[in-house]
Amino acid sequence: MPEIRVAILGASGWMGKVHAMAFQTFPHFFGTSDGTARVVALVEANPRHANELASRVPGAKVLQDWKSVVNDPDVDLIDICLPDSLHYEVAKAALLAGKHVYCEKPLANTAVEARELADLARAKGVITRVGHAFPRNPVHDLAREIITAGEIGEIKMFRGCQHIDMYGDPNAPFIWRADGKLAPTGIVGDTGSHIFSFMSFLVGKVSALVAENFITTPRRPVVEGSALGAQPALTGNEIWADVTNPDATNLICRFENGARGIVDFSRVATGRKFMQTYEVYGTKGSIAYTYDEINRLRFYSSADPSGRAGFREIDVGPENANYRAFLPLPNFGLGYNETKIIEAAEVIRSIVHKTPMWPTFDTGHHICQIVDACMESSRQQRWVDIPTV
Repeated sequence: MPEIRVAILGASGWMGKVHAMAFQTFPHFFGTSDGTARVVALVEANPRHANELASRVPGAKVLQDWKSVVNDPDVDLIDICLPDSLHYEVAKAALLAGKHVYCEKPLANTAVEARELADLARAKGVITRVGHAFPRNPVHDLAREIITAGEIGEIKMFRGCQHIDMYGDPNAPFIWRADGKLAPTGIVGDTGSHIFSFMSFLVGKVSALVAENFITTPRRPVVEGSALGAQPALTGNEIWADVTNPDATNLICRFENGARGIVDFSRVATGRKFMQTYEVYGTKGSIAYTYDEINRLRFYSSADPSGRAGFREIDVGPENANYRAFLPLPNFGLGYNETKIIEAAEVIRSIVHKTPMWPTFDTGHHICQIVDACMESSRQQRWVDIPTV
């Protein structure tokens, strides 16, 4: 029962809390035969959170400087839950120190940085993982099985979207996610990368795209202590900050296998608390998914007899090992936290068995290529080709 010692960086944020929970709980569902995790360090720059963090993970060191754990011989895995702008610097330092690295998306600010990280990880012989958790919902394993088995034929078109309304209100407060210095790609790297991960998991690599990024509300009020999901009352005396990264994107693309894609995503879709959908169309049928029915896939087969053809609903269930780890019956929905538990278990399994699992830093590199292409295409208002390396 090998034990992997983990340091979580950015431990007091939403993702830091989710990762800490996942590492502590996954053995309850997946057992210990593929290894266990022990969170030995929590890194948080704000000292006010130290007592809370110490009580959340008893026995873990609580530190303020991420550099103090990167070279710590008592740490095997560096888990990066920091703002986007820090991912590259921290991941590179961790890789140079010979650590395994689990990094939230987006992997880096640019594809060049992501390529460097992927190459460095390969040279060091360590395990890497990017936190694209949504495709680890077992329903998407079913979708991939159907596609891989050829049940919907040759893929011709992908449609995907993801929308939230965190910035639907023009008075919603400014947070780091709207700051082009802390999150250079804005919604493209934040939300778009989720849809791009589905594209990678189900269809393959993108070869070219044309995109329009735009900002809907150019200035927002600064409210002390604001965070994702907060709705503080305004006093009328706030300082206003410029939004310096995209709020929304529309794009069309071509895949290396010849399929086409139509994609849109935003953080300003008023009323859409969390909308995530995809549809994959092939020559023999299609599949469709919506997050509102989180463990249900719709499947259409052209082989059905005339007058009987239509989408059938398939509820993923205990025939999938990851689903069965949590529930014995289908249609008992697994949510986001469960996908993170699956992800954490896979990270530890990968390290213990020295076997990379999707999505590695190589996957993260291609998703960063798509993000880069969106940014360049929107700036230059033209199609952009994506290199094959």
